[in-house]
Amino acid sequence: MLVTGIDIIEIDRIKLVFDKYGERFLNRIYTVKEREYCRGRASQLASRFAAKEATMKALGTGVRGVGWKDIEILRQRGMAPYIKLHGRAIQRAEKMGLSDLALSLSHSKEFAIASVIGDSQKGNLIPR
Repeated sequence: MLVTGIDIIEIDRIKLVFDKYGERFLNRIYTVKEREYCRGRASQLASRFAAKEATMKALGTGVRGVGWKDIEILRQRGMAPYIKLHGRAIQRAEKMGLSDLALSLSHSKEFAIASVIGDSQKGNLIPR
C-alpha cells in the first residue's frame, strides 16, 4: 500500500524564525549534517523543514508522533536528496511495515515543497 505526505512552506517564514532564534531554532529542528549542508540558506532550510513534515504525514504521526531530528534529509554530491530515519521514526516505520521512502523537493523564490511516497505493508492509519 502506498503512503504519501506533502508539505509546502513559505521560505520567508523559515527565514523569520531563523533570524529571530538562530542556532536555537537550527539545533531544535535540524541534524548536524543538515545544518552543515544548508549553511543558513533559507531555501534549503525550508525545503528540509517541508520534507520532515511531509515524512511525518506519510508516517501518519503528525508533528507530535516523532521528533524533528528523527527524520534526517540528506544529499550526497550528484544524487537526489533522501530520507534517513532515526529513533521513533524508525519504530513507526517498522510498525507500518514501511520498506521504502522516496522524496522529491523543490522551491521557488517564495515557497518550498516536499513530497514523500512510501511502500507500506499496513498503511499509515494504524494507531501510534
